[in-house]
Amino acid sequence: MARALMIQGTGSNVGKSMLVAGLARACVRRGLSVAPFKPQNMSNNAAVTADGGEIGRAQALQARAARRVPHTDMNPVLLKPETDTGAQIVLQGKRVGRTEAKAYQRDRTGLLPAVLKSFRRLADKVDLVLVEGAGSPAEINLRKGDIANMGFARAAHIPVVLVGDIDRGGVIAQIVGTKAVLDTEDAAHVQAFAVNRFRGDLSLFDAGRDAIASLTGWPSMGVVPWFEDAWRLPAEDMLDIASHTGGACKIVVPKLPRMANFDDLDPLASEPDVSVEIVQPGLPLPGDADLVLIPGSKTTLGDLAFFRAQGWDIDLKAHLRRGGHVLGLCGGYQMLGTRISDPGGVDGLPGAASGLGLLDVETTMSGDKKVIERSGIARPGGERVSGYEIHMGRTEGPDCTRAWLEIDGQPEGAASKDGRVMGCYMHGIFSSDAFRKSFLNRLGHRSVAQYESEVEATLDALADHLERYLDIDAMLALASEPRF
Repeated sequence: MARALMIQGTGSNVGKSMLVAGLARACVRRGLSVAPFKPQNMSNNAAVTADGGEIGRAQALQARAARRVPHTDMNPVLLKPETDTGAQIVLQGKRVGRTEAKAYQRDRTGLLPAVLKSFRRLADKVDLVLVEGAGSPAEINLRKGDIANMGFARAAHIPVVLVGDIDRGGVIAQIVGTKAVLDTEDAAHVQAFAVNRFRGDLSLFDAGRDAIASLTGWPSMGVVPWFEDAWRLPAEDMLDIASHTGGACKIVVPKLPRMANFDDLDPLASEPDVSVEIVQPGLPLPGDADLVLIPGSKTTLGDLAFFRAQGWDIDLKAHLRRGGHVLGLCGGYQMLGTRISDPGGVDGLPGAASGLGLLDVETTMSGDKKVIERSGIARPGGERVSGYEIHMGRTEGPDCTRAWLEIDGQPEGAASKDGRVMGCYMHGIFSSDAFRKSFLNRLGHRSVAQYESEVEATLDALADHLERYLDIDAMLALASEPRF
C-alpha cells in the first residue's frame, strides 16, 4: 500500500490545492507514482471523469499534475451549493440527493466508510497519495463527525503538514492558534508546518518561522514565495475568479451567485490580446465589451432572477444593439431562451420563468443528470473540440436548427439568425487552440496562446518553485503507510 501525507490549511484558500498539484508533479518527476485525494470538497466547479462521474476541478488538475487520469475515487464526497444553506451531494461521482447544512453536519459520518473505501483503492495503485484537507482543522465547532480534516487523518492514521497563508496576514497566529485549539490527539497528527504566499525578502521572516517552530514544536518544511504564474492554472472555485487584463478584445462575465463550471474562462484569460472582466453584482455590464459570456449555473432559475435584479438583462440588450456578441454556456445557454421550467425542483426550487428571450429555445429540467465527456467539431470551420457536459435539462426550439457544434455526430447548441447570440451545453471548447483562434477571429481579434502546453509548462514551473523553497525530501520522509 502507498505511503500518504495530508496537507491541511489554517483556513480556506490558503493554497492547499496548488501545493498538492506542485508536489504531485515534483514527486512524479522523481519517479514516484502519485495520486491526489480530497475526502470532501465543496465546489460548483466540477470536472467530469471518464466513467461519467464528477469530482472537484482542483482534483482533476492535481491528477493532471500527477500524470494520472482523473477518477471519482480522488474526491469521493463533492458538495455542490444550491442555496445559502443547502447543497447537492455527489458521492463517488454520482448525485445521491441534497441536504441542508445542519442535516449534513449531523449525518456526514455515514459517508466515512465510502471515503475510506475510495482512499484504499487509490492507495493500492500508487506509491504516494497526497491528501488535501478542506477549510481548516481549527474549525472545532465542526470537528464532530468530521471527514475532511482531522477526522479523516485519524481514521486512516495519516501524518499532516499544516499550511498557513502569510499574504492574508497573521500567519504566526494562524499556525500557533491552530495548535492551541486542537485537542491532543488531533495535534499529534500534525508533524510539520509550512508558510505559503510570501512576498519580499524571505530572510525577514526567519525569526517568525523560528517562533512558530518554538511555540508549536513542529519543524518548518519551508516558506514558499508567491507563485506569480498561479493565474495560468485553472481556478479552483469562485473565490479564485478574477479579472485578467489583456489586450483589445474585451470579454465580460457577470458574476452569478451559483456560478458553475467556469473553467471555460481560463483559456480565454491566457490570451495576451484578451481582457476577461468579471462584473461584480451591482455594477453594469460595460458598454465597450466585444462579448458577454454568461457562464454555467448550479441553480439556473435562481441565477436568472439575480441576473435581472442587477439590471443586466437591460444592459445585455443594449450590448446587442451596439453590435456586440453573446455566448451562453450550459446554464447561461438555458437563460438565453424564452422559457425555463423546473416543475420538480431538480435544479433548485420548483418553478418556471421567462428567459432572456435572445434565443428561440425552451428548457425543461428533468431528473436525469447528464455527466459525460464529449468531442466533436465546430461549425462551420470544422475545428476539433473536446470537453464535457454536466447539466440537468433538455433545450429545444427553432434556433437549435442553427447548431454550431457537431458532438459525437449530433448537432449541439443554438444560434440567433444573425449569429451574434450563441449557446451550447458543452464546456471546455475554448481549450482547443484552433477553435479559440477561429472564435476570436470572428470577434475581430487574434489568438496566439497554446493553452494546454502552457498549463503543462506552468505545472513544471510550480514544481520547480516548490523544489526550491520546500524541503520535499523531509516531507516524503514524513509520509507513512495508512492504518485502518
